[in-house]
Amino acid sequence: MKMKKKISFAICAIMMAVCSTAAQAQDNNGKKQRMSREQLAEAQANHIARKLTLDDATTQKFVKTFSDYQKEVWALGPKAKGKKKNEMTDAEVEKAIKDRFEHSEKLLKIREKYYKEYSKFLTQKQIQRVYDLEKKTMKRLGQRGQMGKRGQMGKRGKMGKRPQMSKRPQMSKRHHRHPQQPQFS
Repeated sequence: MKMKKKISFAICAIMMAVCSTAAQAQDNNGKKQRMSREQLAEAQANHIARKLTLDDATTQKFVKTFSDYQKEVWALGPKAKGKKKNEMTDAEVEKAIKDRFEHSEKLLKIREKYYKEYSKFLTQKQIQRVYDLEKKTMKRLGQRGQMGKRGQMGKRGKMGKRPQMSKRPQMSKRHHRHPQQPQFS
C-alpha cells in the first residue's frame, strides 16, 4: 500500500512539473510579439505589392523604397501635441500653427521625393493605388488604436450599439405596386 502511494505521489509530482513547464513555455511563446516599425513597414509594402500584382524584381524595389519612405516619415516624429487649444495663449496657438505648417511642408517634400522614386519603376496608376492602399491601411490602424474593450470605441469615436432603424409599416403588395384606382360598377 505504501508503495502505491509513493508511486502515485511521484506520478502526480511529475505531471505537475510537466504541466507547469508547458504552461510557462506557452506563456512565453503564446504572447503576441509586437512588430517593429521596420517589420510593419515591410509587411505593409509586401501587402501593397501583392495588391498591385508586381513581379518579384519590382516588388523588391518597391519594398525597399517604401521602407525607406516610412523611415524618413518616422524621423519627422509625430505632430506636436501640447495644451488644449482653449488653454493656450495667442502666441502659443500661433507657434503651434506654424509648427504644423513646417511639419506638413517637410512631409510634402518627402512625399515628392518618393513619388519621383516610385515613378522610376511604377506606372502613375500604380502609384495612385499605393497611396490609396496606404491611406486605407493607416485609417484601419487608426481605428484599431481607438478601439477599447469589446470592440467599443474610445473617447474619440462612439461605436456602442447600432441605432435601431425605424420600421416602416408593411404594405400589401397590391397597395405597394399600384395606387388604388376607382372601381367602376
